[in-house]
Amino acid sequence: MKMHLLSATAGLAILAGIGGAAAQDVIIQPQQETVIREYVQKQPLASVQLPGVELNIGSTVPDTVELHRMDVPDMSYEYVVVDGRTVLVDPGTRKIVHVLR
Repeated sequence: MKMHLLSATAGLAILAGIGGAAAQDVIIQPQQETVIREYVQKQPLASVQLPGVELNIGSTVPDTVELHRMDVPDMSYEYVVVDGRTVLVDPGTRKIVHVLR
């Protein structure tokens, strides 16, 4: 009985973790992405190389990389250009939240 209770508790904890992660997904609306693209074109940055860092949602951008603020309404993320791609980063965690295609 004790083993079943532990298994059930562990299963619920895993599901709660998955739900929490899904709730934190960042959705950039098409209109926002258009505004971001226009802003980045007007404020060009040199592209940086990040060997060993994959450009995936949740990957961490090293502290050595300078993040740049965007003057875009309702946008609290900063950005950097990596390998020619604009990457939105949460400045508090330095985690990638969106990669513009």
